[in-house]
Amino acid sequence: MIHRRVHVSNLREHVGRTVSVCGWVNTLRLQRKMQFVIVRDHTGMVQVTHKRDDGPLEAQLEALTSESAVRITGRVVDAAQVKLGGLEIVPEAVEVLNPAATPLPIDDHTGLEQRLDWRFLDVRRRPATQLMFAVQTTLEQGMREYAYAQGATEMHTPKLMGTASESGAEVFKLGYFGRSAFLAQSPQFFKQMAIAAGVDKVFEIGPVFRAEPSFTSRHATEFTGVDVELAWIDGVEDVMAFEEQMLAHAIAKVADAHGEAITEHFGVEVTVPTSPFPCITMAEAHEILRKGGWDPAGVKEDLDPEGERGISAHIKEATGHEFVFITHYPVGIRPFYHMRPADDPSVTLSFDLLWKGLEVTTGAQREHRYDVLLKQAAEKTMSTEPMQDYLNAFRYGCPPHGGLGMGLGRVLMVMLGLDSIREATFLFRGPNRLTP
Repeated sequence: MIHRRVHVSNLREHVGRTVSVCGWVNTLRLQRKMQFVIVRDHTGMVQVTHKRDDGPLEAQLEALTSESAVRITGRVVDAAQVKLGGLEIVPEAVEVLNPAATPLPIDDHTGLEQRLDWRFLDVRRRPATQLMFAVQTTLEQGMREYAYAQGATEMHTPKLMGTASESGAEVFKLGYFGRSAFLAQSPQFFKQMAIAAGVDKVFEIGPVFRAEPSFTSRHATEFTGVDVELAWIDGVEDVMAFEEQMLAHAIAKVADAHGEAITEHFGVEVTVPTSPFPCITMAEAHEILRKGGWDPAGVKEDLDPEGERGISAHIKEATGHEFVFITHYPVGIRPFYHMRPADDPSVTLSFDLLWKGLEVTTGAQREHRYDVLLKQAAEKTMSTEPMQDYLNAFRYGCPPHGGLGMGLGRVLMVMLGLDSIREATFLFRGPNRLTP
């Protein structure tokens, strides 16, 4: 007789009945008189308890190896002495669906790089990592919900481009039917084309490729970007307001669904932010930091990681807020298509959003006037010829617009207090890692 599979988390409802549990052998305690097997599925762990009797079950349990995939059929019994949920299963049949080889290539003390080599095992053995992907799912769902409620259209833009996007730096080049193509380092140009196509609000959650040889804890060569573009805006503040509301909605959803589990597994509290978020200009940020003794080596216009952390700490102390917008970045460190205010053409109508000291978003109002775009590209000594398709979008009535790009991995990393973006990704890609 085949018994229906029951998840470990639902076993309490089946006390006294015979059920099947499918999962992995977590640990084996094979004693002189008793055999204990802890079986784990994606919802939790349960103890299987068998008294030795020289029968076939004893031999099967004795032969099990850690991480073997098994189906255990048995009676669910109330057992107050069992730490795992106060339940145990008394087995009637043991089926090894796939035995695990021994020894395992990783254990609880293995370093991150080797764990990444065996990521499927690493994720499977760590309930916290499984929780992270559940959190990621809820976070994306919350972002989409908010975007849909605002009437945004979800677009899927090409990842193959005939010319290098944006500045032309940091792109991966690949062969394409006898000529060169490039992997998109942002959907920027395409989402602006969607605005020119009359799609009022656009968003995309998809892969982004950056060929930068960065070996930091916050960089990856392929990551998931959350991109938004909004038409008919009155100013960059409209874009910032959209992001505040989107993040607040998504974080509230995560706190509601996973808040307790996150505190248990990661030791962090998920705080739902209030809006508006604090907002300071780059000039103000520099002034605050210099008063505190910040003296960056060579970084004059931007904020280095130390500066980002310093500003976040200052804002947290002053306002209690975990988020802060830094606005009005100098022209020299922003792309040519960022709009500049009429009263101060040395800065851009752009922003970064910092969360607990880490930059998670860059956004701006875009320059939508064709002649101004040409002038700004020339100032940065950029050739406009390869960008003609992009520039054409501004020649026939493109509305004022702005948008943002957010790194999903960075948001997860900050939310869960992870040390590295490597842990916030299923299969990480960096300068030294193309496998598994």
